[in-house]
Amino acid sequence: MPVTVRVGEVDIAYRETGNPDGRPVVLLHAMAGDGGTWRRLAAALAGRRVIIPDLRGHGRSSRAAGYSLPGFRDDIVGLLDELGLGQVDLVGHSLGGRVACLIAQHTPGRVRRLVLEETPPPPHEPGPPPKRSLAGLAFWPTFDRKMAGPLIAECRTPDPQWWSRLAAITAQTLLVHGGPASPVRLDHLHEMIRRLPHGRLVAIAAGHRVHSKRPAEFRDVVTPFLQSRDTW
Repeated sequence: MPVTVRVGEVDIAYRETGNPDGRPVVLLHAMAGDGGTWRRLAAALAGRRVIIPDLRGHGRSSRAAGYSLPGFRDDIVGLLDELGLGQVDLVGHSLGGRVACLIAQHTPGRVRRLVLEETPPPPHEPGPPPKRSLAGLAFWPTFDRKMAGPLIAECRTPDPQWWSRLAAITAQTLLVHGGPASPVRLDHLHEMIRRLPHGRLVAIAAGHRVHSKRPAEFRDVVTPFLQSRDTW
């Protein structure tokens, strides 16, 4: 069962598995999900101390008056502080990847290894509104749906400082793309690799939900990366 910790204005629920004396790794889910989506990867990381939060407004974490990317970032940094964790590895999917990337940009000393699964960076120029309906999110009952519109708009807003702050990331960074069916622009990920001091890109043909649809392939890429001491 999740444990709940008060962080600022919200209660953040998290699960902890694995070896309590192992190197900590934090798994951050996508919008509309919760920490339960990571159960198979968490099992593969049994030798690590695995922390799996529900982001604010998701799962068993409390709803909030507002939702913004910096707010999600500060929640997770606050959770790390509450748990007495210094440097960690971060794995984030989609929204969780944007949150993980912000943590690595603003507090680079906190992040040793960074995995960004299907994480869309902000565009360089304003684009058209999304063509796909948000109605599909109604199938996910454990999140506050009022966040969807504003948060998607924030993710689609150009942010030159986000791009320039990639150079501040000191973590070894792995970008995981979902292949031809992915909604994430591959050229943007290649640009991220050029800007990251220590980044590389792999593709697993699974669409947007790589760790759910291709769990063994995702595990076989991510687990060795987290365990390795290699740098590039």
